[in-house]
Amino acid sequence: MDTPFDFGPEAGTNIVYVRPVAVAELPEPLRTQAEGLHTIYAVHRPDGERLALVRDRKLAFALARQHDFAPVNAH
Repeated sequence: MDTPFDFGPEAGTNIVYVRPVAVAELPEPLRTQAEGLHTIYAVHRPDGERLALVRDRKLAFALARQHDFAPVNAH
């Protein structure tokens, strides 16, 4: 089963990356909104564009799936 398969140009276009972000590294207005959290989670497109910041990893994955994206972890 090592036969390559061409998924076409659309393959991978729905992937988003979820990664933890230290609240201390965010700009002041965002730190204020983080309400005492130390870590939040970012959802990014493959090109690096940030789509969302959310409270926890589970919410980041749920949000991505609700918008027809396939979330994966990024470290």
